[in-house]
Amino acid sequence: MRQGELKRFVLGFLVVLFSSAGIAQANPGIEHWETENGLKVYFMEAPALPMLDMRVVFRAGSARDGDAAGLARLTNGLLNAGAGDWDADTIAERFESVGAQYGASALRDMAFVSLRSVIEEDWLDTALDTFITVLGEPRFPERDLERARRQTLVALESQAQNPGSVAQRTFFEAVFGDHPYGSPPLGTEESVQAITRDQVRDFHREFYVARNGVLVLVGGVDRATAEAIAERVAAALPEGRPAAELPEVAPIEEGRTIRVAFPSEQAHVLIGQPGMRRGDPDYYALFVGNHMLGGSGFTSRLFDEVRSRRGLAYSVYSQFVPMEADGPFIMGVQTQGAQADEAIQVMRNTLAEFRDNGPARDQLRASQRNITGGFPLRTASNSAMVDNLALMGFYGLPLDYLDAYTGKVEAVDAKAIHEAFQRRLDPERMIIVIVGGEN
Repeated sequence: MRQGELKRFVLGFLVVLFSSAGIAQANPGIEHWETENGLKVYFMEAPALPMLDMRVVFRAGSARDGDAAGLARLTNGLLNAGAGDWDADTIAERFESVGAQYGASALRDMAFVSLRSVIEEDWLDTALDTFITVLGEPRFPERDLERARRQTLVALESQAQNPGSVAQRTFFEAVFGDHPYGSPPLGTEESVQAITRDQVRDFHREFYVARNGVLVLVGGVDRATAEAIAERVAAALPEGRPAAELPEVAPIEEGRTIRVAFPSEQAHVLIGQPGMRRGDPDYYALFVGNHMLGGSGFTSRLFDEVRSRRGLAYSVYSQFVPMEADGPFIMGVQTQGAQADEAIQVMRNTLAEFRDNGPARDQLRASQRNITGGFPLRTASNSAMVDNLALMGFYGLPLDYLDAYTGKVEAVDAKAIHEAFQRRLDPERMIIVIVGGEN
């Protein structure tokens, strides 16, 4: 029986999995080409496991919603609700019958659809056929749109009861304003109620096209097989055209504080402004510098000042979120409401001191060792390599991005960090969001 064969295969596969830990090549050979209709392909052969991981990424995130906030998420979530001649149950059964795993998600910049399958020819063929049909021939049934709409409205209600979600939404709206990044990915109650099936179909037709996509393949197949798979995926997509470039993010002209009432003892605080984009010339200087400021947990300056010296919070952090356009720089903390103003002042002072004086050389070397020492984990599995290749393809990073990474981290000096932080961050022009803490 086919199902029995699958169970025996999975049992044997688990032995292989735990003995090899799904490790990808230490020095991956990444290959890149483009299909005739413009689909960009990134491929890495990883023969350790008899598996194929693939992902198709499109510039189809919530930044493309326009006036219909929530449209990208609804479209992406409905792809497997019915496609070709199959309903949602049949699609799920076809994947399950060959042990394949389907996934889909939409973020601000991107939307993607993914597949993990064994590489046994018949099973892979069934998985690919189903995946390609879902990608290229979704039906978007009206009843499933209504179901997804109800689920989204429930999720919005849940977000409204979560102070962390309220803080994040308020922060992005305040930092980005009318820029597409300011639009909430889930939408609003009003916008979700108004989205129509025609809008979903039109969104798919415009953005789920070859010239707007990147295909990533990592696994136990050779280049010839990868090319054949890429052609099958490309043939399911209209050629289309790339999505338009996103507008520039406007700088914050004047800092301000936004307080949102919420019945919680803890105040959820976010502080920040526009930061940097992927491929930014200051990327490595800002990344390494932020590791010292607030990106390294217990050893960061923010942790030392806020937690260790003053006991104002259990944790505190900072991060840059590089995106297609300038993503945000964020500092975050949760603290008792009565301590919120003090915690905010300490965080701003710590940032200002770091920006004005730069890092200490011994702390810089320790941070660089920490970053480079952890880097192998980012390339240690097929799924990790899919993430890396998708990042490279979507943001147009060079093919030697992974090979050059540790060298570029190690090349950052204190002067570069000092100058980059002075150019890019202004502690006096920060958006500060405080949610809750009144109780």
